[in-house]
Amino acid sequence: MTDRLGQKQIAAMLVLMVVAREVSNPELREIVGFALDGKERRQLNGLDLVVSEQRGRPYFHELTERGWAWCEEELSQGEPPLPRTSLGSALYVVLGGLGRHLRREKLRLADLFMPEVDLTAEEIESRIRIAYRKLARSPRDWVALVELRPMLGEASAVDVDSVLKELSRSGQADLVPESNRKALTAADHAAAVRVGGEDNHLISIEAP
Repeated sequence: MTDRLGQKQIAAMLVLMVVAREVSNPELREIVGFALDGKERRQLNGLDLVVSEQRGRPYFHELTERGWAWCEEELSQGEPPLPRTSLGSALYVVLGGLGRHLRREKLRLADLFMPEVDLTAEEIESRIRIAYRKLARSPRDWVALVELRPMLGEASAVDVDSVLKELSRSGQADLVPESNRKALTAADHAAAVRVGGEDNHLISIEAP
């Protein structure tokens, strides 16, 4: 689309992008201080960027596929919509950096933002073991955490780190740093788990 959306509409779109799930107006108001209502909501619905459903009094909103595509394009805009503020300009510097990172690593927004759900440690460990078996070429093979993490679905990074550390502590898995530090990408650094004051990028898991 050639015309820029309004600031409130862009703010709502970016929140829906990061949260990556349905968001109600009361929750949206808590996050950014306003609800998506009236003309602003109807325009986003009409452009097929957001689907909204009213349940009782509040509306619930979620990005469409076209909405996700719009967000990816917005990362390359470079400048915020008018009227510009110093905070808005700084935000678009951050968004531009995020867009460059995604393109460099050949990732999509859906690889970065996904809804978090409450999983037990056992459920997360099961996902880790299943992902490891799919990636490992042989028993006790070394697998990069940057390849393993995207296969864990909506498990939160904090909870995954906790399970990885417990597997290491109990001797069921080995975590080591990548020896060739020059080969590490920004994605490798982001996927690393810190144990004993050192970032670890590779994992080897003992068969159950």
